[in-house]
Amino acid sequence: MAASPGAGAAVPDGPSRREQILGVAAQLFARHGFHGVSIADLGAAVGVSGPALYRHFPGKEALLAEMLIGISEHLLAGGQDRAAASDDPREVLAALIDFQVDFALREPELIIVQDRDLANLPPEPRRRVRLLQRTYVEIWVDVLRRVNPDLTAETARIAAHGAFGLLNSTPHSRTRGSTTEVAALLHRMAWTALTNLTNPASPPAESRTA
Repeated sequence: MAASPGAGAAVPDGPSRREQILGVAAQLFARHGFHGVSIADLGAAVGVSGPALYRHFPGKEALLAEMLIGISEHLLAGGQDRAAASDDPREVLAALIDFQVDFALREPELIIVQDRDLANLPPEPRRRVRLLQRTYVEIWVDVLRRVNPDLTAETARIAAHGAFGLLNSTPHSRTRGSTTEVAALLHRMAWTALTNLTNPASPPAESRTA
């Protein structure tokens, strides 16, 4: 998503106007919540009248829907690209972790909005987002089970969601170190956790080989 202008900055005409409005909206929604931001607030933040925004979006719900569907489509496309780039599941897993870390560090506002405001979408776009998210998760499930064929699908699915929780914590932690340091630490933590999985009922590896 393009960098957002500051509050009151005029948004230039052109094909990037919608992206810039979405960027400003993500910042405001993350800071104040979906219901805490009005069309007038959005207009003021991008330097146009509130009603002028209706030329681009019919309302706040449509803006939120495009934002969250766009996030989910981006993640799914990135996951599919990385899964197709190598036959080595460990390489794919490393690439998926890097991709998710990069997204989380670059777009912390979108993570906050996605976590907090998905329920504010109308039913149809909410179903669309959920489907895209589930499809993205299944890419991770498939890769985790290729790395460790002993894993059940449910264990791999729980692990994938746990990894997202870890990696998406960056809105709260990114200011505590350099971006490079945070990215490297998150990658190591996720890699260590995801490559040392066992099924919940399985004994530790040393017990099985004793």
